[in-house]
Amino acid sequence: MKSSSLVRVIISASCLWGMIAITSAVAGEPSVEPEKKVLRVKQTGDFALTGDGSAAAWNNIPWEPLAKRSKDGHPYDARVKMLYSTSGLYVLMNGSDRKLTATMQEDFLDLWNEDVFEFFFWPDERQSIYFEYEISPLGRELPILIPNIHGRFLGWRPWHYEGDRMTRRATTIAGGEKKSGARITAWTAEVFVPYKLLEPLGNRTPKPGTRWRANFYRVDYDDGRTTGWDWSRVGPSFHEYQKFGTLVFE
Repeated sequence: MKSSSLVRVIISASCLWGMIAITSAVAGEPSVEPEKKVLRVKQTGDFALTGDGSAAAWNNIPWEPLAKRSKDGHPYDARVKMLYSTSGLYVLMNGSDRKLTATMQEDFLDLWNEDVFEFFFWPDERQSIYFEYEISPLGRELPILIPNIHGRFLGWRPWHYEGDRMTRRATTIAGGEKKSGARITAWTAEVFVPYKLLEPLGNRTPKPGTRWRANFYRVDYDDGRTTGWDWSRVGPSFHEYQKFGTLVFE
């Protein structure tokens, strides 16, 4: 990854994500508190990724739905499953779709500008630092740490990103080809995040009873329109980490 690409990630993140959530309430009416999301995460042995969720470890894990962030968005769905092992975290995300919008052929690019699944892990609430992961239908990835300093989001990519510090990931496309512009019916991403990659974070190795804050997202760009989904409802910015839901490891 060239230094210019890293600068582009940081500058783009600061510009596009540097939004402040604005809340409003109708005078005389109580504001409605969003549902507090909780996902209970079961333990598993390590397993190979297939990219389509067909590994036996997923069989008895229910899907957790994500909600559209606007009523006039595309009529697709999005959902997630999660597991953890003694070495890392497994995330499976799936969504219906009609067109694959993904042209980027390298990792660490601005993947959020095309079709993407995302998840954010905030293991230690004593620090305003969390892990962000994005994956495209083509399997390109963006794993970064986010120091959220008073609403400024400065993404840092991992150093010595190799060996047992690297993620494992796979994607599959249903109903069409894995190429940009293809007509499809759905796509799925499966990711393994090793704890060793999360070493700068506190509380990074969960055990039964551990609680993390987290959120899951999807963005789709069909036909020049943008639709977003989230698990725990946030405002304009995906980086409103105080509104993240909670993972409870069993």
